[in-house]
Amino acid sequence: MRTLTKLILAGVGVAFLAVRWSAPSFDAESLRGARVLVTGASTGIGEQIAYHYARFGAQVVITARRANVLQQVAEKCLSLGAQKALYIAADMADESDPDRVISFAVDQLGGLDYLVLNHIGPSPFSMWEGDVDHTKWLMKVNFFSYVEMTWKALLSLEQSKGSLVIVSSLLGKMPSPFVAPYSSTKFALNGFFGSLQHELAMKKSNVSISICTLGLIDTESAMEKVRSVTDVPAYPATEAALNIIIAGATKQQEVFYPWFTYTASLTKDWFPSVTNYVIRNTYKYMP
Repeated sequence: MRTLTKLILAGVGVAFLAVRWSAPSFDAESLRGARVLVTGASTGIGEQIAYHYARFGAQVVITARRANVLQQVAEKCLSLGAQKALYIAADMADESDPDRVISFAVDQLGGLDYLVLNHIGPSPFSMWEGDVDHTKWLMKVNFFSYVEMTWKALLSLEQSKGSLVIVSSLLGKMPSPFVAPYSSTKFALNGFFGSLQHELAMKKSNVSISICTLGLIDTESAMEKVRSVTDVPAYPATEAALNIIIAGATKQQEVFYPWFTYTASLTKDWFPSVTNYVIRNTYKYMP
């Protein structure tokens, strides 16, 4: 049984590498002058995405809640080579802010080529204790605002043959303890935008959707939560950000980073009991 498992995992690894090698090649020059909106861009992965686009010479609009931090990120984007770097402070739990941000980006840039939806609301890394209101609020920030912004931006993306990039998580494919509200929002993203991929293809739309499945990334907020609870390795935000950008630029339907998240998502279905055992024993918890 152990040998069979190893052979299956090896086969999955080979298949994944074959897919990566056969993927369209990335042309950095194609992003020069591209009109880009990045959400959740004041820190972490979103900040690194903005910096990469800036180095490629794109025109960037960034958004998050804190205007003073956004201003600093925008200034750095300009110093790195962005043709434009604008910012708009917004709260994605607000009823009107998702639409307001799209309108601002389209007006200021004259359209959109890339919409990168990356923002998330803060959520505790702990056992769920029945806080339904927080779960509703988090779903509004992490899911419903993505849907609203997508609908508002679709016409502009259609006109530019643009790309919609959704930053999701392995926790949206393989649930783990301590993240029930967060995991539910990522499952919702994968379901909605997976369906929308089909619908746009059936309508022969010009818009591509790339769903990016990430493992644990070494952002400050993530590491603060998990440092004392798990020894799972974290991977660099700057590399995750570059993979996200390449996925959108090459119109890949789905990308996994780091690579083993692809294998992990498959083994959950193939060997559920083993996978669940490994997950539960990855965390330090004493009842």
